Amino acid sequence: MTQPTGLEGQINEAFGGIVAALASVMFWEIPGLGMPLVVFWLGAGAVYFTLRMAFVNVRLFRHAIDVVRGRYDNPDEPGEVTHFQALSAALSATVGLGNIAGVAVAVAIGGPGAVFWMNIAALFGMTSKFVECTLGLKYRVIDAQGAVNGGPMQYLHHGLQKRGMGGFGRFLAVLFAVLCIGGSFGGGNMFQVGQSYGAVAAVLPFELSRSVYGLLMAAAVGVVILGGIRSIAKVADKIVPFMVGLYGAAALYVVVTHLGEVPTAIQRIVGEAFAPVSVAGGAIGVLIQGVKRAAFSNEAGVGSASIAHAAARTAEPVREGVVALIEPFIDTVIVCSMTGIVMVLTGVCEDPANAALVANKEGAALTAVAFASVLPWFPIILAICVFLFAYSTMISWSYYGERCSTYLFGPRASMPYKVLFLVCVYIGAVSSMSNVLDFSDLMVLGMAFPNVIGLLLLSGEVRADLDTYIAKLRAGKFRVFRS
Repeated sequence: MTQPTGLEGQINEAFGGIVAALASVMFWEIPGLGMPLVVFWLGAGAVYFTLRMAFVNVRLFRHAIDVVRGRYDNPDEPGEVTHFQALSAALSATVGLGNIAGVAVAVAIGGPGAVFWMNIAALFGMTSKFVECTLGLKYRVIDAQGAVNGGPMQYLHHGLQKRGMGGFGRFLAVLFAVLCIGGSFGGGNMFQVGQSYGAVAAVLPFELSRSVYGLLMAAAVGVVILGGIRSIAKVADKIVPFMVGLYGAAALYVVVTHLGEVPTAIQRIVGEAFAPVSVAGGAIGVLIQGVKRAAFSNEAGVGSASIAHAAARTAEPVREGVVALIEPFIDTVIVCSMTGIVMVLTGVCEDPANAALVANKEGAALTAVAFASVLPWFPIILAICVFLFAYSTMISWSYYGERCSTYLFGPRASMPYKVLFLVCVYIGAVSSMSNVLDFSDLMVLGMAFPNVIGLLLLSGEVRADLDTYIAKLRAGKFRVFRS
């Protein structure tokens, strides 16, 4: 792949300098462990929340399915979207190229063992998602027009204010909002369009420049995001099931064709999680790659999904938190594992012929090679999946960033933010993937610092609300609208 030149090259060089400067601060490593503080922070928080909530991720998993299928949907309750639409909107932001490109990069750098740690992080992360989305709905603000503004900005600000820490809460809320806006431009935008270009351009019968692709994608995104969360949710609840099903069917076919090698692949995934073979950084390096990719993929502990879930039509915050805990399971345990097992079974990351793709972190291209080794025609299907994954992620992340912008600057900031978001679509199309991936990690993982602090301080009231909700559920006090 040729390197950008001219204006594209200047943008790429300037962007790379900014990323390098921020990375030296954000990814400070814990002495003696070699583990970035943010990775430890997310992992420790997820384990704590799982214990604090007495494994709610296991106890209420079945109930979560019932809520998602509409059993408790009351059209008269406050909110803008159904439980399923809220879940779809949040999943459309998380089930993106992190599941395809990010997992491939993790396996390429960390080896098969990274897949194991992704899943462990996701299972604990389910509770982080529960806590933040419960709070997101509990402290949401609904304006006179019925528009919802919820998420970490609100519960950090108002939740901590209620506990006598108003100034500290306001600081954390502003910090989160700034990082979320940056994350929406990076992982929720530039990373998506940049990686999707490689897969789409590779299957087209004509040459498509990065600039033209960026402009076309900007137009497609702009049509939807102007309609707000209702428009985004209506698109998401149709795209998400289709794209996950299509991608899953292809992954299942690869597994079936390598059925005899599956036990060996699983043995490698588990074995190399603790005793990696020829992997830079050793066992800690593999763990870091797995947890980092899981966090970037399902965003548990990052707080972003609570912005979408805050718009759900319900008066029970815990109920929406229960819906949200399904996300890391679908996103990482199911979808990311599909990519991971395909990468291990096909061995493309270890093939010297793909060394350039590994070095440049061209994850989408690596995944295309892996599937094409079994299904020669699959790059066309993968290009469709990649485009849909990228598109759905971008429209949802635009909502996250827009809500943070209005929190910081008021309703008038909505349209300027959307325009800037669309400009970043073009920048992502012409920028280096290595730079964009690093910038995405910086912003998205950086959101975890203020968010997890707030979750820790407010976890007591979440546990109290959870106990009350479970008592009512067992007593049959919740009205059922669908059998």
